[in-house]
Amino acid sequence: MTRKLPPKDKITICFAHPAYRMRERFLLRNTGIESFEVRSLDELKARIGEADVLSVSGFWRNEFIPSAGRLALIQSISAGTDQYSKEQLGAAGIRVASAQGVNERAVSEHAIALILAMARKLPMARDNQAAGKWRGLISEIPLREDELGGKTLVIVGMGRIGSRLAKLAKAFDMKVIGVKRDPSKGAGAADQVVATQELKSVLPQADFVALTCNLNPTTENIIDAQALAAMKRSAYLVNVARGKVVNEPALIEALKAGTIAGAALDCVWEEPLPAASPLWTTPNVFITPHSAGETQKYEDNVIDLLVENMERLLRGESQLKNEFV
Repeated sequence: MTRKLPPKDKITICFAHPAYRMRERFLLRNTGIESFEVRSLDELKARIGEADVLSVSGFWRNEFIPSAGRLALIQSISAGTDQYSKEQLGAAGIRVASAQGVNERAVSEHAIALILAMARKLPMARDNQAAGKWRGLISEIPLREDELGGKTLVIVGMGRIGSRLAKLAKAFDMKVIGVKRDPSKGAGAADQVVATQELKSVLPQADFVALTCNLNPTTENIIDAQALAAMKRSAYLVNVARGKVVNEPALIEALKAGTIAGAALDCVWEEPLPAASPLWTTPNVFITPHSAGETQKYEDNVIDLLVENMERLLRGESQLKNEFV
């Protein structure tokens, strides 16, 4: 049976995140709802029994469910939901809503920034600046910076982020091929949309492949050695999805062998990326620290969802916004 929230004056919210200032922003709304904040996994483990509502992302562990006797609602701080067990949470009667959409602008803009960075060789320019080196003009045409107009971008995952990335890419006069589970639902700004199982057939056309899909059994390792081999040697891979949508050892091998020209990665298999990871020194890799979704509006965007979903439950409505469980 689904748990019910207590009356508004009896609700306690726990905000659990190592960096975001969720409670600080929530208090500015003067809701009168009690809240507290934890900044570590151990703190959350110790205090989860005090919460009726939990706003969390990376700290969540499904093993906390037996200790969360009051918990009725989890408002995820992240768009991803792979850390939540739908079966266990559903059995416990705990509702879960994702933060899908709160960072679609940030992630799509980050993706186009990575595409531009690779095309304009900005990582190389930054390295040269740090070394105090002024690079001369390049006579070899394939080694020069390039422009995006006329290039083909394949976007894997045409949800909110992928669809907005398609619009941004079209502003640069790129050709866009979208890849989605159900192509019949429309192409949006893309010139063409194909089904997920047709991905390898369109990869040879791509100058850039951008991953904006969810991580699930269908998308895990969707970019494997075979997919990388299907890409042009001049193509770049951009990942703003989840690390495990790419077979990391296969990517490292492809980059070392020159199978593709380079990769811009906002997410990797293990985060933070270990110091011993070969990705740090693999040629033509540009790494950002899973920061694609970062925006100065992030906390307020999530709190908008949290407040709306609490109000829906207090009104007795059954449907949450961005409902997962």
